[in-house]
Amino acid sequence: MTRRTNRLMWIAAIGLVMALAVGLSLYALRSGISFALSPSELKAAEITPGQRIRLFGLVEEGSVKRGEGLKVQFTLTDSEETISVSYNKILPDLFRENQGIITEGVLSPDGRFMADNVLAKHDENYLPEGMAEKLKTKGVWKGAAQSEGGEK
Repeated sequence: MTRRTNRLMWIAAIGLVMALAVGLSLYALRSGISFALSPSELKAAEITPGQRIRLFGLVEEGSVKRGEGLKVQFTLTDSEETISVSYNKILPDLFRENQGIITEGVLSPDGRFMADNVLAKHDENYLPEGMAEKLKTKGVWKGAAQSEGGEK
């Protein structure tokens, strides 16, 4: 073999290994990807029951209902649509009504969101980008009164 042929074979072998690594990575990630949606985006999207997603919004005032043990039901809203959420674990200390949260879980066949993880924001100036913009345009979010130059 000539030097050029040997070099081309090495480049082809490295390219094949890289393509295989990328393909296997994408295959492994396909089931772990979860999309973040607001309640109105969830209603508009074609999400199949059992598909894992993230849902973000504000906990509607007066909607938190505690059941037996750790069972909690509450309503999540983006000021356009609402969705009922069920959760059966310990809620974060910062969880409260009119609080921005992110939940992870699956949509049940009856339209209820079954959360297995709830993340509460730790700072009143933070919301997911899409949610903050929606609430600012409606004048609902506290940060809406702040000047654009003062936000990060």
